Amino acid sequence: MSFIKTRKKLVSAAIASSLSVVATTAIAQEETAQLPTIHTEATQEESLKVDQSANAKFVAPLKDTPKSVSVLSQKLLKDTNSNTLLEALRYEPGITLGAGEGGTPFTDMPYIRGYSGQSSIYVDGVRNTTSQSRDMFAIEQVEVIKGSSSALGGGGSVGGSINLIPKVAHEGDTYQGSVQGGTDNYKHIQLDANKDFGNGMAGRVIVMGHENEKAGQSDGAEFARAGIATSLAFGLGSDTRGSVGYYYLRSNDEPDAGIPFNNAKPTTPPPGVTVTPGDGKPVSVKAGTYYGWKARDFDKRENQIGTFKLEHDFNENLTLANIATYNKSKSDYIYTNADDSKGNIYRGTVARRALSRILESDAYSDQLSLRGKFNTGSLNHSFNIGTEWSFQETDQGVHTFTNAAGETTSTILDSNIQNCTSAAAMSNGWCTSLNNPGNGAFTDKLGSITAQSTTRSHNVGVYALDSIEFNPQWLLNLGVRWDKFETEKKYNKDVGGRTPHKAGDKLESDTDYFTYQAGLVFKPTEDGSIYLSYATSANPVGVLAEGDTGPDSISDSGVASATANALKPEEARTFEIGTKWDLFNNRANLTAAIFRTEKQNTRIQIDPTTTANAGDSRVDGFEVSLNGKITNKWEISTGYSYLDSEITKAAYNAIAQEGKPLPFVAKNSATLWSTYRVMPKLTLGAGAEYRDQVFVNTTVPKYLPTYTIYNAMAKYDVNRNVNVQLNVNNISDKRYFTSAHAAHYAFEGNGRNAVLAINFKY
Repeated sequence: MSFIKTRKKLVSAAIASSLSVVATTAIAQEETAQLPTIHTEATQEESLKVDQSANAKFVAPLKDTPKSVSVLSQKLLKDTNSNTLLEALRYEPGITLGAGEGGTPFTDMPYIRGYSGQSSIYVDGVRNTTSQSRDMFAIEQVEVIKGSSSALGGGGSVGGSINLIPKVAHEGDTYQGSVQGGTDNYKHIQLDANKDFGNGMAGRVIVMGHENEKAGQSDGAEFARAGIATSLAFGLGSDTRGSVGYYYLRSNDEPDAGIPFNNAKPTTPPPGVTVTPGDGKPVSVKAGTYYGWKARDFDKRENQIGTFKLEHDFNENLTLANIATYNKSKSDYIYTNADDSKGNIYRGTVARRALSRILESDAYSDQLSLRGKFNTGSLNHSFNIGTEWSFQETDQGVHTFTNAAGETTSTILDSNIQNCTSAAAMSNGWCTSLNNPGNGAFTDKLGSITAQSTTRSHNVGVYALDSIEFNPQWLLNLGVRWDKFETEKKYNKDVGGRTPHKAGDKLESDTDYFTYQAGLVFKPTEDGSIYLSYATSANPVGVLAEGDTGPDSISDSGVASATANALKPEEARTFEIGTKWDLFNNRANLTAAIFRTEKQNTRIQIDPTTTANAGDSRVDGFEVSLNGKITNKWEISTGYSYLDSEITKAAYNAIAQEGKPLPFVAKNSATLWSTYRVMPKLTLGAGAEYRDQVFVNTTVPKYLPTYTIYNAMAKYDVNRNVNVQLNVNNISDKRYFTSAHAAHYAFEGNGRNAVLAINFKY
């Protein structure tokens, strides 16, 4: 807890300062002057239904867009007390979570409709692939685009993408915040002040401080983070508008090491041990078992984003916009893999294999777009055309460990893995008990090797999007994009491991590609639409694909230097038939879709020395969702997803995979969140999350079991400005697993926990 106490001083100072500013300014405002703004924003937050994407690349309302798009509204985030992206995504069916090993074990790694979306996360339409766990304190809403969509955002987006819409300065004065406390030493405070200075200028400051221990885990993982987001807007309400923004998030966690799997087909058993093949689930140990080495493990990250945005309306039908960003991130961590590779779990022990990274990234981007409306004869066009440029540079290093005998490693000595029953291995902490892991002192000398390699990526893209209205009943949505992508990884120092490289070695890829989308929309009535669509995506070497584990995926893919540039981008396409309807006097929307995503040109090995674009896979599915108000008192957000996946062409040494489901795909998943205002001041809410079993690999079947968990909420309005909210999650204290690494470990979900919040808004 010492690191939390240290961070608490910084967080407390920032919060105290901001709180005094917020309180002083809020008291000084005349209540009558605030009523119009309060009423307007409250109306926007009253429903879970969202009709218009905040992404300008959607050139039509969502109902007229021939693509599945789910919007997790600010109301849903608040009602469910979702403070991180992964917490928010638990209420979106069709999304599962994965985990990397050395590269990205604790960062956001969502799988959308069966394919990795790690490289397809955007902030305000700008790709944001730095290694991080994203907090929601400065996010207005989360937009999940499903199906192949590279025409909208560039490389990646095989199964879909996620766009985070930030909170920005706006007209009107608002002062709001939340102070929270709960079980497992949960503490959270968030303050948000927006000041309208007049003459089209406004400023906004949001600060956040958070800490908690993992629910259901005694003396295990701990989390602490602090953040600030500021923005200054000018020209509000005029033809020329602009804003400058800065975002900063810093975290200092004690990471969770995960639970090893009970191997369905174990490796060579330890000498003298008789092994009965396991069932492939995580090992059966006490819930909350923690294999981390608290004297050694840590996870420190910093993320900064600077943004300059400018828009000009030539007239009501033509707008020129530009957004420029700079993103700097740092990651420095060591965590413990409870190693099961040598069968130690069958003799009641695990080896504590260390995995680490030292990453520092700088990313620059600029997007210029022209959007508007025009007519060609009887055809009405709503369009967006533009160009995008980006550059990212990442330095990567590792930590090292030297024992008393002078032996140095960046993971763990093989002798320690093999000899987990020896007294020396157990006493020095390199091995521990499977059922009762200890947390002794760390005696090895810690070192570091920075900038072992440097990865540089350049991207230039040009796109054109158009929604064509033939008449009120028929619309055609078209899109095309061209990208040129270059990436290079240079090794500055010798690197060992599974793919050893010498200083001076270089991997590089240079490619360009087109992607498309087309959709036909029929509107039998004003309240509903039926659509048919086709869209493609492309995944060049160097852009994260499923199975890759970090921003350096050009090397993690195992591609040799001589062949990297010869490989073509992986390609995918999605066919979809869907419908969207406004119901209950336009207070709710119902959406449903049947789809198929086919991925071709997947990079696989066709023989021991050759990698080629020869793999194929497929996902067939169905989704349905309902969001909004059923009555004035009853609101609901619910959905169901069915995904039937299959590997149709695998690597030469993994032919047995063919016909099996893709990893990290839940065939059935469903979510429900519903609230009811039982009294004028009292609202009750309840939710459920269901996910079918998930295979995490296909070579040695390991899987996460099916689970259903239940959540609840009660909110009481003390007055028009203050409410008290209680959230209880995992009411039945169900043991379940949320995500996993494909070979080694599974992450346990939180046990039962409760959070009480005081929320205010003036």
